[in-house]
Amino acid sequence: MPLEEAERYPAAMDVVRRRVKPRRERNRRKARRESWWRFSEVAIGLRRATARLDRYAAGTATGKRLLFAWVDADVCPSNLVNVFTFDDDYAMGVLLSSVHSRWAWFQASTLKGDLRYTPTTVFATFPWPAPTDAQHDGIADIAKRLIALRDEMSVDRNIGLTKLYNECDEGMHKELRELHHQLDRAVAEAYGWPPSVLSDPADITIRLLGLNAAIAEGNQAYAPFSPLPAPEEPQSDRLFPPDGEMS
Repeated sequence: MPLEEAERYPAAMDVVRRRVKPRRERNRRKARRESWWRFSEVAIGLRRATARLDRYAAGTATGKRLLFAWVDADVCPSNLVNVFTFDDDYAMGVLLSSVHSRWAWFQASTLKGDLRYTPTTVFATFPWPAPTDAQHDGIADIAKRLIALRDEMSVDRNIGLTKLYNECDEGMHKELRELHHQLDRAVAEAYGWPPSVLSDPADITIRLLGLNAAIAEGNQAYAPFSPLPAPEEPQSDRLFPPDGEMS
């Protein structure tokens, strides 16, 4: 925002003046000194990618659990999450599945034993299934019901997803655990795998590696995502520093 527009939020601007402006005045980069009230990094590619969406999927960047949630598109994410520019329940269902989780833990690096989900090594190498229309819709339906249930539970009890899933590990929330089992079976079916694969994490990894290799070698047709419409151009006066400096 231009400074004149930002001043419509005096409480927020008071915080920025006290805690940000003094440091920005000493910054070597002209754009950061002069546009002291703006974010340092405006993430142009991210904002262009989310401009066409009402929501996006956010996932754990580093943590003991790999968690995903829907976020309203007008929320600016921090560097503590990865952003996936999907807004459909099918894609969320695949991300939530234990198949994807297994690949993430296999491919990711770790930080003090915590998962570090790196998009280049995890997401970019993850071979998506090729579902039939019925399988696609089935995964989407389960994912939608699963997230609605856990959101309701979290709001009712005023707890976050980490606590909720810690309780699942202890045997609580049978309905939620059953929806996760249903989702896993539906995703396995979309890959053409028997349900028994889900009880053997090593088998999941071997199958995904084989599929990944077949795709890379051109032996497997692969077009997991439908063509997306061209994203809308963001409003430059709201997103970009005046001199165009950005990362």
